[in-house]
Amino acid sequence: MAAELSAHHRRLAQQKREAIISAATDLFLNHGYDGTSLARIAEGAAVSKSTLFKQFPTKAALFEAIVTESWQRDATDAVARPQAGDLRSGLTSIGHRYADLIGRPGMTALFRIVIAELPRFPELGRMQFQLGKLPYFTSVQRYLESEHEAGNADVPDAESAANQFLGMIANYVLWPRMLLTDWNPTASDIRYAVEQAVETTLARYASDRPA
Repeated sequence: MAAELSAHHRRLAQQKREAIISAATDLFLNHGYDGTSLARIAEGAAVSKSTLFKQFPTKAALFEAIVTESWQRDATDAVARPQAGDLRSGLTSIGHRYADLIGRPGMTALFRIVIAELPRFPELGRMQFQLGKLPYFTSVQRYLESEHEAGNADVPDAESAANQFLGMIANYVLWPRMLLTDWNPTASDIRYAVEQAVETTLARYASDRPA
């Protein structure tokens, strides 16, 4: 019985946490980071202020959680590096995971919040980069380095190669959404964009590419 009650309490705490993060994201986007109070977030999440303060004593702590969870949601699938051995398969897997990650509405909202508040709250940009983008980017860089070391790719600068590969995907999946409210590519359009990014990267870096 005690174990069941403990599991029940953990589920409730997780549900409240998710409600708080969802409400905060919506309020930050619609009213700005500075214009949103923790009390207002508690009201939007339908939780008590004491419950909110217990989990997130400051707005900065709450925003940090939003960034971390946005980039690490389904982390096992999204961030895990493929094993070296098949560059095409590895890039394809990474590419589709990345497109799914940055194509979520929540990711677009996060970028919009950061961009809107950056002049007054540069620390939000640092959080977004250091807690979200950088760990993901580093995982892709390390994968390319492993393929280089295994002899499956000729990647003397894995940092640049990772930037090029992810940039090709983000340039189609994410960035148009920042300016075009009706930008909604189909699943087949996104698959094609990923496939083309893979082909371009293979043409540049595969060890067996044509001379």
